[in-house]
Amino acid sequence: MREWLKADARRGALALTASALLALGTWTGTAQAAAVAEYSVESAKASQSLLIDAVHAGKRLVVVGDRGHILFSDDQGKTWTQARVPTRQLLTAVFFLDDKRGWAVGHDAQILASNDGGATWSKQFEDLSREAPLLDVRFVDAQHGFAVGAYGALLETTDGGQNWQDVAERLDNPDQLHLNGITQVKDAGLFIVGEQGSMFRSSDDGQTWSHVESPYEGSLFGVTGTGQAHTLLAYGLRGNLFRSTDFGDTWQAIPLEAGRGALEFGLANATLLDDGSLIVVGNGGSVLRSRDDGETFTVYNRADRIALSGVSGLADGGLLLVGQGGVHLATAEGAEEARP
Repeated sequence: MREWLKADARRGALALTASALLALGTWTGTAQAAAVAEYSVESAKASQSLLIDAVHAGKRLVVVGDRGHILFSDDQGKTWTQARVPTRQLLTAVFFLDDKRGWAVGHDAQILASNDGGATWSKQFEDLSREAPLLDVRFVDAQHGFAVGAYGALLETTDGGQNWQDVAERLDNPDQLHLNGITQVKDAGLFIVGEQGSMFRSSDDGQTWSHVESPYEGSLFGVTGTGQAHTLLAYGLRGNLFRSTDFGDTWQAIPLEAGRGALEFGLANATLLDDGSLIVVGNGGSVLRSRDDGETFTVYNRADRIALSGVSGLADGGLLLVGQGGVHLATAEGAEEARP
């Protein structure tokens, strides 16, 4: 789902030549937010609408998606409250540093911030002239963060998002390939993946970046650390999943077997659970689980075949899945949770 949305965005909002993009320079969040805010429409069915990403803010669950919808749950996904959000644009990713401080990104190169666990949000940044979305966001600490997106967008803040600066020139990305995901790898640094198998890594908190030789020429839609030192997973089109234990120097393709052969659905998102398990989700209702640091995965394809774009863990060992049809509470395997 997430990769489908990104592809769809490129056909629509991203139908812009790379040469039309201009360097952003430094932008002040206050100045950007000075425009009249248009808030997301309140809807009783927001939890059933298209949702793209899901994370924890402490014990609270937070999900983001279409029409600027951000919802939060304090009862493990049984009920949801819609947050007040100053946008109606599609939101593509959300990240929380702790139980209070979080950021969400989306179309119009928007960056939103929350200081109360996702209950309320303010707009820190947008750039309408890009006519393209940001696709992922990651903070190293409360002050230092990065957002990545279409046409090689790489934005950095060193003051908690009050100011964002375009630092795309730090990457060896002359074709301005779309950057789809960014993560932090334990004891190693930051890692970015994107279009045409593009990979970049930084060992100095993003001040300098080096190009990484990719094991795959197709698009990679996400990347995640595994909790083990120097170890990460990159995933993308047609069920392609790769693992590295040396911060990207070498890669191992991870075979994924579904019921009728090799898995060929696109993989969209991943999370590391508290018990050390890794969960990867994607199109066709695909839910992958690894209990050995990503060396092997079991594959479960949901009967509903819905496109999944985000995943987070639940306290009872189950999964919170988001994508088509909004929120889905699932078993540890990924099957729809039985309702009373």
